[in-house]
Amino acid sequence: MSFTVAIDGPAAAGKGTISKAVAAHFGFGHLDTGLLYRAVGARMLDGAEPVAAAEALEVTDLDRTDLRTAEVAQAASKVAVIAGVRAALVDFQRAFARRSGGAVMDGRDIGTVICPEAEVKLFVTASAEVRATRRFRELTGNGGIITLEEVLADVRARDERDMHRAEAPLKPADDAVTLDTSSLSIDEAVGQAVALVEARRGA
Repeated sequence: MSFTVAIDGPAAAGKGTISKAVAAHFGFGHLDTGLLYRAVGARMLDGAEPVAAAEALEVTDLDRTDLRTAEVAQAASKVAVIAGVRAALVDFQRAFARRSGGAVMDGRDIGTVICPEAEVKLFVTASAEVRATRRFRELTGNGGIITLEEVLADVRARDERDMHRAEAPLKPADDAVTLDTSSLSIDEAVGQAVALVEARRGA
């Protein structure tokens, strides 16, 4: 039996952490759809044409070790505005969403475009300053050389691009529950998400 949890939100809001925890709690499959766009972005940086890269994308491309770099993140945000790229990745995502045993998917347009019929829709957000601080710690913890000001500028630039793109802009679905993690611990945020899914499953 399929059961889809759609979790959307801007960069570094905590949607990935929450999604993985929710999937583990319920034994659902998990797909970070942002990795699909990062993989296409990485292929573009390697010299591939974006739409062709998306059409030829393979599961093994998601295992690349450079997908979490700031350079690839920027490339992902750029290819994500291309209609042909998004179209090429839709079928892959929808098939995963209806897999037997349940699925948790996180991204920017899961509840609005990919899975508008998802049983649970969450929009996870936080202030730009909080998100930049989280991303800064992540990047510098991995040995990156970057300033907090640069990360904040990057977060704001990605927000602007994601929210105002013509194709599938970042926004909450009309029936999504918004979860602001600005002042929540990871455990608190995960707890609220799990409670929401439990309530919907029992409905």
